[in-house]
Amino acid sequence: MNESATTQETGVSLPRWVSGFKDDYQAILVHEWSPYLGAILLVVVNAVLLLSGLFWGVFGGLKLWGDWFNHFIGLAPLLNIKEELENPLLQRISLMDITLILGAFSAALMSRQFAVRRPPPQEYLNAAFGGSLMGVGATLAGGCTTGGFFTPLMFQSASGWAMWAGLLLGAFIGLKALLWEMENITWGTQAPPLKENHGFKRISPWLGFAVLAGIVWWATSWYGSEDTKLAARGVVILSGFAQGFILHRSRFCTARAFREPFMTAEGEMTKAMILALAVGIPVSSLLLQYKTVDPFLAIPPTFWIGALGGGVIFGFGMVFAGGCATGSMWRMGEGHLKLWVAVFFFAWIGSIFSAVAKKTGLMVRETDLDLMVETTKVGYQAYMPDMFGGWGWVYLLNFTILLVWYLLVRYNESTEKFTVL
Repeated sequence: MNESATTQETGVSLPRWVSGFKDDYQAILVHEWSPYLGAILLVVVNAVLLLSGLFWGVFGGLKLWGDWFNHFIGLAPLLNIKEELENPLLQRISLMDITLILGAFSAALMSRQFAVRRPPPQEYLNAAFGGSLMGVGATLAGGCTTGGFFTPLMFQSASGWAMWAGLLLGAFIGLKALLWEMENITWGTQAPPLKENHGFKRISPWLGFAVLAGIVWWATSWYGSEDTKLAARGVVILSGFAQGFILHRSRFCTARAFREPFMTAEGEMTKAMILALAVGIPVSSLLLQYKTVDPFLAIPPTFWIGALGGGVIFGFGMVFAGGCATGSMWRMGEGHLKLWVAVFFFAWIGSIFSAVAKKTGLMVRETDLDLMVETTKVGYQAYMPDMFGGWGWVYLLNFTILLVWYLLVRYNESTEKFTVL
């Protein structure tokens, strides 16, 4: 019996048992995971956060980065941005954003898929335009596709469904605008050649494991700290890293879930998102009923005007940017320069518009003493169990919308009735 095998990459003969380990490595850390697996794993990570009294957010961290940049360029006093800002490594959502990027970076290194990818010149403009719109939309909706759509639905808020409707409309309009651009503007559409560094690719898996080891050391050292704030951040480090790793390996992307049915009729990512919600909503509802976390901590006061309008603007912007917030960040970890530009403008304009909206009173939070919820001029905190007087109607509404969404996506895959091409 032949006890050796030849690798396709190098032609070097290896013992069969070594080849077997390599096959397993390829299956787990190189080949793309199913988006359905990614959806379930993301729900698991979010359940861990809920059990820890935390929740998944993105925009709050990006806005903090934008606030720091506005201080750096001298705009902070004009915008009334507070002088004392939190340390980005200690602020919970910022830390989760940073470690999400590192998780995707580690996964890209392990799979030898990391490379500095330069887009065509026109795409830098699209990234700046789309990222800016996402900053405006996230401010109005009280969050991006994570904090304004996914997490509010995990916390049983109607604002999540309002943003969902806005995202669908915004993605549809944005795709039509993008197609017009592709047909009428030909400047700057040639991408620079991708330069392959074969020496780097050989060592990149080791670098990926080094990043993983660094994250584990960072998380455990903070978790064991006598400082209670640092100890709590240990869970955040691991959760953010896991999210980035899962997002990259499964290519899970909310922008694609809303865009592709209108563009190509492909619905796999949309169905993965539906699965994540179908599993996550009942799981989170049980945890909320056991009061592991206060639901109003994660519910934005934006139902319904802010959530719907912000969703339209955000949905339009993410089509031009090439990704939502999390989708942009995990692609940053993979080396896409376009998404670095998109996230920069998302953070910067998000900071500016948030400051302007607060300065003008649009997004100033007040407490409604009758409902005992926070309100703004664009909405209020809508907690569905309170709105419907119990959980039965909440489950019925959630699963009816998910079922109708699935049926329309499945129908469109077969007929292409809703595509704009």
